[in-house]
Parts: sequence; C-alpha cells; structure tokens
Amino acid sequence: MALWGGRFAKDAESSVRDFTESISYDRRLYKHDIEGSKVHAQMLASVGIIPQTSADAICAELEEIRKQIESGDFTFQTELEDIHMHVESELIKALGDEGARVHTARSRNDQVCLDIRLYLREEILQLADGIRMFQGALAEQAEASKRVILPGFTHLQHAQPVLLAHHLLAYAEMFERDIGRLLDARRRLNVLPLGSGAIAGTTLPIDREFVRRKLDFPAMTRNSMDAVASRDFTCEVLAALSIFCMNVSRLSEDLILWMSQEFSFIAFSDAYCTGSSLMPQKKNPDIAEISRGKTGRVYGSLISILTICKGLPLTYNRDLQEDKEGLFDAIDTVRSILSVYPGMIRTMTVFPERMRRAASDPGLMATDLAEELVRKGVPFRHAHRKVGALVRFAAEHNKTLNEITLEEMRSVFPEADADMLNLFSPENAVEKRDIFGATGYKQVEKQLDFWKKHLQEPMES
Repeated sequence: MALWGGRFAKDAESSVRDFTESISYDRRLYKHDIEGSKVHAQMLASVGIIPQTSADAICAELEEIRKQIESGDFTFQTELEDIHMHVESELIKALGDEGARVHTARSRNDQVCLDIRLYLREEILQLADGIRMFQGALAEQAEASKRVILPGFTHLQHAQPVLLAHHLLAYAEMFERDIGRLLDARRRLNVLPLGSGAIAGTTLPIDREFVRRKLDFPAMTRNSMDAVASRDFTCEVLAALSIFCMNVSRLSEDLILWMSQEFSFIAFSDAYCTGSSLMPQKKNPDIAEISRGKTGRVYGSLISILTICKGLPLTYNRDLQEDKEGLFDAIDTVRSILSVYPGMIRTMTVFPERMRRAASDPGLMATDLAEELVRKGVPFRHAHRKVGALVRFAAEHNKTLNEITLEEMRSVFPEADADMLNLFSPENAVEKRDIFGATGYKQVEKQLDFWKKHLQEPMES
C-alpha cells in the first residue's frame, strides 16, 4: 500500500498507478530530493523534533540510496509514484521507524517545489555556461572575418553593406540577453519553499532559517500558499529558453540561406552536415534545420505550463505534476543544441568574395548619397526623395547608380558634385559608419575587443 494509503480500503488499480506515476521522468531529481531530505532531517534534530541519532541514521542511509541510484542498483517502480516516495520508502525499508521520521513537518507539495528549485538553479548556470561558449564561437568567427563585407538585409532584400563580424556579433548580443534572462529567473526562483507544508505550514517548531542556510538560499518564501501553488518560476525559465531558441532559430535561418546555392556565402564542415538517402550530391545543413525545428518543441513546453497554470485555484492541484516533463524536455533540447552549434560555427567556411560581390550593388549605397545631400544642408526627407528619383532615373535608363554621369545626376538634383560619384564602394560605405554600435571597421574592432574581454569575465549568478 502507498505511504499515504491509511485512508483507503483498496489499493489503486494498476491502470491508475500507471496514469498517475511521475517516476519515469522525475527520477532526475534524486540528488536534489536527497540533499533536501538530509538537511530537513538535520533541522528536525536541531530543534528536538527527532533524536540526533535518527537524523544521523537517515542522512547516512540517504547517502547509500544516492550511491545505489548512481550505480544503477536502485529499482524504480510505478507503485511508488515519484522520486519522493521512492527515497522515503527505501529509508523506511532500511531503517524502519527511524526512516519513517523523515517526512515529519513536510509535504510532497513543498518538497517537490524545493527539488525543482534546487535543480533549476544548478541547470541554469550550466545552460548559461553553454550559451557563453556559443558566444565565444561567434566571436572567434567574427574575428576571423572582421574585414569581410556582405549585404545586410531588410525584408529579405539587400539593404546596406555590413561587416560579417557585425552580423555575427548581433547574435552574441542576443545571447547575452538570453543569459541575463536565465540568471534573472534564477535569482527569483532561488528562494526556499520548504516549511510551507501542504498549504498552511506546520504546528511543529521547525527552523526554516536553518534549512535556508544549509541549502544556501538567500531568502525564504513568505507565504505558504503561494510557495506550494505557484509555478511562475518554471514559466519564466521556459520563457527564457524559448526566447533563446527563437534567437537560435533566426541564426539558423540566416545560415541555411547563406549555404544555399543561391547565396553560396558559407559552407559547413562535413562533420556538421548530413546527406540524402537518394541524392548523392546533397550536403544538408541539418543542425541548423533541426535547431530551427526544436524551437517549436520548446515553445510547446512553455505553452503547456502556461495553460496548465491558467485555471488553477489556490493551492496545490495535481495538474502541477505536469510541470516537470516539459521543463525537463526543454532543458534537454537546449542542451542538445548547445552541444553541436558552437562547433558548427567554429568550423564554418566563409567565402568573402561571394559576399562582397553581393554587397557591391551601388543601390546599397543610396542612403550614403542621401546623407551627402544632408551634409550640403538639404533636409533629409527632401534628400530621400531626390535620391529616390535618381534610383528611378537609373532604372528607367537601365543603369546602375555608379554608371550615372555627373550631368545626369545634376539633372535630377542640382546639388550633386563630383565627390558623389565616388560613394559607391562597399568598403567606403562600411568605413564611414564610424559611430558607436555601427558596422564601421573601427567600431567592429572595438566590439571584438569588448567580447574578448567580456567572455573571460565570470558571470554574475
């Protein structure tokens, strides 16, 4: 019979046990469950609720259970529902009445909240480290390509010349915010819920401050009902992971296009591509494509937890058992992306001449021409209209902007001078954008210097 079975005259049907179990996925919380139980037992002894000898025996046996799980010698069974019941049942099996003391002044409601928080604060730091490695790969490729020019795009059409390094570092910036969101979420979830009981706390004189110190939480939850019923911290972590995957998916889309024959800007190493079962010539960017696809999977986990929580009255409801499977899957998915993507970026081959050739259309420097008119005192909106008229003139006469003569240019706007005929170089267009945050050579060099230093600095947790 289940540990909670005193109220029941019959055992649950096997189909019910199969339906309600969570041990198939929450077993990954074993370390955190055992860590929390050890400290809880120590606290119970410290305030005289259980004997010190009982606490010592419990802690020693908990360590043995941990070793059994890690060596593969522990048997999991659906009858025991979840990781909490497995650990407690094994304690009682080994220690008898002494083991039965461990759940004093505790509910699975606050116990599972503790386990998830312990798990997430550890996982978030590892994920942040992985994203930092991703940033490092982007920075390395940017350094190697810091003089390479390609067309920047708006509306998926050529817009203005930019440095490839500038483009790659844009994603480093996005990933920096992703790290920030994860660490912000970690700060909010890093609060001790244990001691909240099932809903209202306990009549026993427990010492939550003892547990807080031992488990290294900076604070304790102030409201027991909120502590056991809320999963907004899970929602927040999943939202941060979803935004990270969104950014990865955008990068994937860029790279997939760049590798297509229509662009031919880059090539991935054979080690990071796959082929076709039918077409011998194919070399497919599957890592980028699968990462783009996995983004939807992570979104699904976020939508799932938001939907689960949206209609729950206070406090705990069994619906919340469904909070973990999607969370674990999302974390595993992000880990899998981080395991392959940095290597793919580091080994990526860039074709500078193809990129420059695409960026050499004089039309990409039309804005530069408008800004030259601004330098001559022409209001920008008027300058924009004048250059637009010149673009139309060129199209009507089947010419590119750099093929237009000074006389033809003056026929459209009299402010034209000979210097304006020299504006149609992508190198000049890049070099002139010498303001902080822009794509100019000097500015991108400063950005690269920033990232070299920043990526060596420890992250704030």
